[in-house]
Amino acid sequence: MLCHLSALAGFIIPVGNIIGPLIVWQIKKTEFPQVDDQGKESLNFQITVLLAAIVSFVLMFVVIGIFLLAAVGIANLVFIIIATLRANQGELYKYPFNLRLIK
Repeated sequence: MLCHLSALAGFIIPVGNIIGPLIVWQIKKTEFPQVDDQGKESLNFQITVLLAAIVSFVLMFVVIGIFLLAAVGIANLVFIIIATLRANQGELYKYPFNLRLIK
């Protein structure tokens, strides 16, 4: 649960959405297999969000990026909350839009 919840740091600290889950995952991945799975899942999703935010920022020059950046931020917040609640219940949550870069 903390892997998903620590991604909220990105709303306060730049790139905190990647650093938070990375730290939690690296510290606890050997102790708990569920943390290993959910840490990778959270980290992969936050990397996907970062890439989408970069593309949206570039598209701000043609105006549509403003709306895309807002949509990415809202979707990120909603999916973090859903993942945190599911992980708290003991489920292995899989984000619907996720590049699986870390295996």
